[in-house]
Amino acid sequence: PAMTKALPALKDSELQQNKNFAQVWAKATADWEKKLSSGSYLSSHQAIALLAYTMDELYEEFNAAVHEAGSSRQEYRDNFHFKALHFLLTQAMRRLREIQGEQCQCLARGVRGVQFKAEPGDIVRFGQFMAMSLCEKFDASGMDTVFYVGTCQGVDIRDFSSDPSKKQVLIPPFHTFKVNFIRKEGGPTQIHLNASGTHSNYNCEWLQGDVTEGTTWGDG
Repeated sequence: PAMTKALPALKDSELQQNKNFAQVWAKATADWEKKLSSGSYLSSHQAIALLAYTMDELYEEFNAAVHEAGSSRQEYRDNFHFKALHFLLTQAMRRLREIQGEQCQCLARGVRGVQFKAEPGDIVRFGQFMAMSLCEKFDASGMDTVFYVGTCQGVDIRDFSSDPSKKQVLIPPFHTFKVNFIRKEGGPTQIHLNASGTHSNYNCEWLQGDVTEGTTWGDG
């Protein structure tokens, strides 16, 4: 594919444009070289992309950029400067799904400082890569909203995470969900979602959030 041929030059260009991205990529590269003794079924760049994505220094910046890029094709083309990382993560997820097979799971993710607009029956998507926890391992304490997601689209990334102890499962930004029900009885608001399909175009409704503490949805 054309993107595969263009990838090395594109990655180098985007690393030069973003000092933080370059520093995180270098750190992830060093970490991956230490892990290499265990072998891998991903390419080195795919594995490094996953490591970089899970690092705190890049996570919020990248997710905010992905969320913004999804608003239009022009925004993606002209103002999104993580095309190489996005491509590598997508390829890594595809490869991991081939290796791991389809795993239908209950996943959870908590968010602080954001209230979400959603009604049962709505079709929504997060609009960013989402690293989630298995429901049975999830601690909801301190969260304002918790998403419980039923999906078969996630891939286990613990072997490629900067913090393997979290046992994270990654879902793609184009994955869509139907709001099953919402529970607001004490503790965090619970939004229960079931997988409804995938949309890689720009016409699907965003999962909209009202910001209450100075963060933007996409940073979660």
